[in-house]
Amino acid sequence: MKGSKVHEHEADVPASDLWAIYGSLRAAELLPELLPHVLAKVELVSGDGGVGTILQLIFPPGIPGLQSYKEKFIKVDNENYIKEAEAIDGDILKLGFEAYMIRFEIIPKGANSSVIRSTIEYVIADAHPELEAMVSTATLAETAQKFSEFAKAK
Repeated sequence: MKGSKVHEHEADVPASDLWAIYGSLRAAELLPELLPHVLAKVELVSGDGGVGTILQLIFPPGIPGLQSYKEKFIKVDNENYIKEAEAIDGDILKLGFEAYMIRFEIIPKGANSSVIRSTIEYVIADAHPELEAMVSTATLAETAQKFSEFAKAK
């Protein structure tokens, strides 16, 4: 079963300022700092933040079935402010997801405003329809809020 979920967050921050976070490894550094209840740690496995970069995402204790997984950047478009990362190994795939990809798009709305569109696209094995309930944009919404606040404060 294929599906997708989308969240949009309006920010009174220029798109270029948000892309400085989302489009780089800065996001991996900030996530555990700003949202420790979402991610305990992010480790750079390989790469420099461009296409092919692999990160190990380590979750805090208490999330059933999820301790960690690896994601690979499959698209980093610095002109259109789009980044895509797909799960390539770890608990998210072991749970029964056949594919799990997150896309971030920073959409300029004006000189000092933009929209952060976060999309999760997934494929669930037929034997695990209950996994669809696990797919949520709540943490992406919280991330967008925190990153917006961080960028605005800078």
